[in-house]
Amino acid sequence: MTIKDTAEEWEIRATDTPFVGNKTSVRTDDVVMPDGTVVRRDYQVHPGSVAVLALDEQNRVVVLRQYRHPVRQKLWEIPAGLLDVPGENPLHAAQRELYEEAHVKAEDWRVLTDVYTTPGGCDEAVRIFLARELSEADGDRFEVEDEEADMELARVPLDELVRGVLAGELHNNCLVVGALSLTAALNGPGLDSLRPAEAPWPARPFEA
Repeated sequence: MTIKDTAEEWEIRATDTPFVGNKTSVRTDDVVMPDGTVVRRDYQVHPGSVAVLALDEQNRVVVLRQYRHPVRQKLWEIPAGLLDVPGENPLHAAQRELYEEAHVKAEDWRVLTDVYTTPGGCDEAVRIFLARELSEADGDRFEVEDEEADMELARVPLDELVRGVLAGELHNNCLVVGALSLTAALNGPGLDSLRPAEAPWPARPFEA
């Protein structure tokens, strides 16, 4: 048996959008189950996101600490952001986020992994990139506001992040998935096995 996710779409008898926000919305679908019954499913509609695990020559990861109101915590995270434009090239979005949040640029980019954050209640898809050969970005720093105005930046050894994940001290989805995926690649097939930065992404198709 091949362990691989596959595309499938069950019949929708009715759909509604009871809430539309600035970036996301909530959709209600009446979905036909395999036995013919119809059930209602509410879920968040999300434009998609990118995240960047930026690794320097000392095997340290660029991380930031930011207040997240829904969970009432300051979380250590890797640079990340929304796909603001439908069909936006995710690599370009990732490069923008690394510049805006860390004022860093990278010469070597690979796809580390693709994930659905909470597929039972949200259609958000995230592409996590590995960025290497880091240097300080040119020009002025991006002007931040709101939660980002209180943001802290650091470079933390990859092994320390993995320890924190397994100890239950770090909880951000992209940081957890990124750190563990990179560790698996380093201890397994190697970084040359990672997909190229422009690899297709069926969850959020884009133009190269």
